[in-house]
Amino acid sequence: MARKLFVGGLPYRTTGDELKDAFSKAGEVASASIVTDRETGRSRGFGFVEMANDSDAEAAISMWNGKDFGGRMLTVSDARPKAA
Repeated sequence: MARKLFVGGLPYRTTGDELKDAFSKAGEVASASIVTDRETGRSRGFGFVEMANDSDAEAAISMWNGKDFGGRMLTVSDARPKAA
């Protein structure tokens, strides 16, 4: 089953494809998206990556959490459900 990860600290110029490419080094990526501001369309500096399975998700967390990506330090963890 796919597992969704929160990715914080992204450089503002990062694209969804770049994010997917980076995380695919850890395993199979089901989807990757960058969260953008509704009004300006600019990146908000975080996004979500859905890994195909638990082992790929664990590999991605250990590979990228606390690591430099494009000059910024990433925070990678399991995504929490959206607050109501």
